Amino acid sequence: MLAWPIILSNITVPLLGLVDTAVVGHLPDSRYLAGVTLGATLFSFLYWGFGFLRMGTTGLTSQAVGRESDSDVRNLLGQSLLMAAAIGTLLILLSRPLISLGLWLLNGSEVATELAAEYAQIRILSAPAVLANYAILGWFLGQQNSRVTLLILVLTNSVNIALDLLFVVGLGMTSDGVAWATVIADYTALAFGLWLVTRQLKLLEGSFLRNRLLKVAAYVELFHVNANLFVRTLGLLFAMAFFTSRGAVQGDTVLAANAVLLQFIMLTSYALDGFAHATEAIVGRSVGRRRWDEFATTVRTAAWFSLTTAGIASLVFALGGHYLIALLTGLPEVRATAGSYLPWMVAMPLIAVWSYLLDGVFIGATAIREMRNSIFIGLAAYLPVWWATQGWGNHGLWLAFLTFSLVRSAVLGAYYLHHRRTRWRPARPSL
Repeated sequence: MLAWPIILSNITVPLLGLVDTAVVGHLPDSRYLAGVTLGATLFSFLYWGFGFLRMGTTGLTSQAVGRESDSDVRNLLGQSLLMAAAIGTLLILLSRPLISLGLWLLNGSEVATELAAEYAQIRILSAPAVLANYAILGWFLGQQNSRVTLLILVLTNSVNIALDLLFVVGLGMTSDGVAWATVIADYTALAFGLWLVTRQLKLLEGSFLRNRLLKVAAYVELFHVNANLFVRTLGLLFAMAFFTSRGAVQGDTVLAANAVLLQFIMLTSYALDGFAHATEAIVGRSVGRRRWDEFATTVRTAAWFSLTTAGIASLVFALGGHYLIALLTGLPEVRATAGSYLPWMVAMPLIAVWSYLLDGVFIGATAIREMRNSIFIGLAAYLPVWWATQGWGNHGLWLAFLTFSLVRSAVLGAYYLHHRRTRWRPARPSL
């Protein structure tokens, strides 16, 4: 019951990416698609890097719900929103050097980089709204209110898609139109989210506490969780950006083909994350209550649903992958190139499913150090495999990325089994 609204809302996010790709991909020159790809990857660093505002808020809020502490639930929201406002403002102030550095690291072609810079200077304006929305979504999810998540994300992405079509198809804009559509949609979602927050706060006892919101010492637990989540997310986004940059070196056609295929991965990941996010909320509540039987049942059930979803995704890519590619781009060379790498799409969901599921478990239990470690152990395998297979071209790059997912899943699985034997179990009675 928790998962289905999250799955529907999560799927709207990659569907937005699919529409962005399809709208720009049908322009007469692939450089627009390459530019949007580079710009969107840059914002994986600038925005997703601060995804801890969603994940950390969910884990800590769900544990506060388990402890039945309305005061903690209320003040965690206030702390997260203040952090979001401060970080978002700082990103705007530092936007020029951050964008220049990010695009230099991505190493795209000169034309694609120029278009990406124009796109990024517009997108950065939505930083405070994006980060505040992360905090709001995490707070509602921590209270097991996943339908609110659905309402917010459906509104955001519906507005974004409508404006994409208006600006690009209707008004003849290019990558700048896609960027403005996203900025307007983000602030629309923030206004709606804050209205929902005011309604929910009326149901909670107590009030915001000045010493919880304005004293640095009150943020220790939130900083500890979020710092590890921040480092973990940067590692994950480095893996994605490295993949994009190595594809860009092989030319704009390969870059555009990889962008199309990455939309398939994002579609699958957001569907699988629906079960992971539901797991976060229930696991966090179980940890707060010290209910280890509920904890175990949640993980088993989520695993069954996740594996079934991954299997369906692999089957869809195997049987209909070429048709899906044709929906996203009308450029013959991009279609042909993307089609040659479809077998990697078939394998990826079955390998990566475990990392999505276990991320949910570890976020709910606020065992973030283990998540961080899994990313960097995965990178320690990813980069050598890429280096050793450079002669295979883009196939070697896809093999390295698949290896990263495999190692990460294995490490998280090992941590989970260890903690189930030692930490996540009823205390043994003393003699």
